[in-house]
Amino acid sequence: MTVSQALIEFLAHQYTVDGDVRERTIVGTFGIFGHGNVAGIGQALKQLSVEDPSLMPYHQARNEQGMVHESVAFARMRRRRSTFACTASVGPGATNMLTGAALATINRLPVLLLPSDTFATRAADPVLQQLELPNDASISVNDAFKPLSRFFDRVQRPEQLFSAAIGALRVLTDPIETGAVTLCLPEDVQAQALDVPVEFLADREWPIRRPRPDRGIIDQVVRAILEAKRPMIVAGGGVIYSDAAAALAAFVELTGIPVGTSQAGVGSLVWDHPQCLGAVGATGTTAANRIARDADLVIGIGTRYSDFTTASRTAFQHPGVRFVNINVASFDAIKHGAAISVVADAREALLELTVGLDRYRVDAEFADRIRLEKVEWNSVVDAAIAPSRRPLPAQSEIIGAVQQASDPRDVVVCAAGSLPGDLHKLWRVRDELGYHVEYGFSCMGYEIAGGIGVRRAAPDRDSIVMVGDGSYLMMHTEIVSAVAEGLKFIIVLVQNHGYASIGHLSDTVGSQRYGTQYRFQDKSHNNFETEVTLPIDLAANAASLGIAVIRVEPGPDAIAELVVAVATAKASTTATLIHINSDPLLFSPDTESWWDVPVAEASVLESTTQARAEYVAQRENQRPYLGA
Repeated sequence: MTVSQALIEFLAHQYTVDGDVRERTIVGTFGIFGHGNVAGIGQALKQLSVEDPSLMPYHQARNEQGMVHESVAFARMRRRRSTFACTASVGPGATNMLTGAALATINRLPVLLLPSDTFATRAADPVLQQLELPNDASISVNDAFKPLSRFFDRVQRPEQLFSAAIGALRVLTDPIETGAVTLCLPEDVQAQALDVPVEFLADREWPIRRPRPDRGIIDQVVRAILEAKRPMIVAGGGVIYSDAAAALAAFVELTGIPVGTSQAGVGSLVWDHPQCLGAVGATGTTAANRIARDADLVIGIGTRYSDFTTASRTAFQHPGVRFVNINVASFDAIKHGAAISVVADAREALLELTVGLDRYRVDAEFADRIRLEKVEWNSVVDAAIAPSRRPLPAQSEIIGAVQQASDPRDVVVCAAGSLPGDLHKLWRVRDELGYHVEYGFSCMGYEIAGGIGVRRAAPDRDSIVMVGDGSYLMMHTEIVSAVAEGLKFIIVLVQNHGYASIGHLSDTVGSQRYGTQYRFQDKSHNNFETEVTLPIDLAANAASLGIAVIRVEPGPDAIAELVVAVATAKASTTATLIHINSDPLLFSPDTESWWDVPVAEASVLESTTQARAEYVAQRENQRPYLGA
């Protein structure tokens, strides 16, 4: 067999085992072929399509970054048990995957990258698209994957394949180390033959580790909770990945402890659960942020504590606040100088805590405050999502309309711009897998590819992508991939003629939305701030790619028409894009929180000077938390 044939057949026989669940680790391969891989991985996939078409499904992509995003979205929906392999050619094909690699590793989601590399023999040196560095002949563009990968190897000789492949699968199925896994395959080595042991091609199982807490540590956590007056849980993505939602619900129903969720943790509790305060942090709810401000014990479960979750370390203001961090990764468990670090699986830790606190309940006064804060915030959301009948609706109204027309098990997908923040605080999640917002990297262009990945992972659910015009223009070509395979998903394209999120941020830091609006260039003033919007038609662009398009025209009935459009798209059997205009100057409700974006310390602009004064005042609330 060739190296490529052996690798592809090996991947087809790998299985992830998570308790009673057993599924293929690599469910298929995405590939865009060039001179680096067409005769290697491409030939191997073609040969299998003749010999055994079901063994390794192949999927076309239109952009190398896009196919990585699809794989990552798929992996997240499958709780990191399954993913795809992605192959690209030498040079630009390989480097196009770098953004996807960073996204996967930052979000701790598995994906296998198979970038082709230049000749190991150097017989055709320099080959087309080869990077040449006079000081180091061993470096190729694929070395750029090293800081972005959780595992990296380069198969320079055929016999290295065996250890490289085993090492790759070890990391892909490790709940702590997982992320982008990169195996660089020189184009000559891909086509070389070798003797392959039968054992290498046999079925192999990779159990996901679910470590239990160390002996005695749960007793320490129990004591800390019993001593606390106002404890609070911050639930992160680890709750979802460890399938711990039911365990969390049982624990908080027993104890009454309230829960705030990070972006990745939305779905840990459904929105109307009595203990669910919704999003916490810079894009959080007032309910969660007010409780967080006064919490004397913060129990982080499966969260990496990003600056949005902690509101740039201003969210928790109690002078004696202590942190208990429960995380499968010790790197995250120790953050903020945690008083108690529990290195364990979220579900296993929650099960033991539930036993240890079987007679504990928060006091009646605290329970009543939780209830009142939740009621107040719900009324704020009701007002924000209600139709205003303005010709150009607010984004919050658009979110409300999509929510109204969706089903509980539908999955809303987003990643960048102003939509993730608004969804975090306003979307009323009704299913633990119903919210899919990539916010570790917040990558513009993820949305459409991610939405397709969600649909592949959960064909019994509707995948509803919400995307702004800025992210749509970054990467929309994977629409063609969905059309080619007959994959149904829904895109709600919110047109606001610019970068709404950064436009708003620019205002707050005194930069007056410079460079954030889609307008004709004013060369005399070196800006794009003319009054006339660009004559672009993104609905027509989408239609040209083969997707069905529904236009919602501006007017007082736009929101009502959007509800009908989403219902129509859900009833369809094919992919649909809905185009609607919004007013980017209508903002969602304030949540009494802050995000640290430094403002220029010196400026001739009065707007910047004022913003700097506000920034300095807000920064006074930051706390290091170390040694708490």
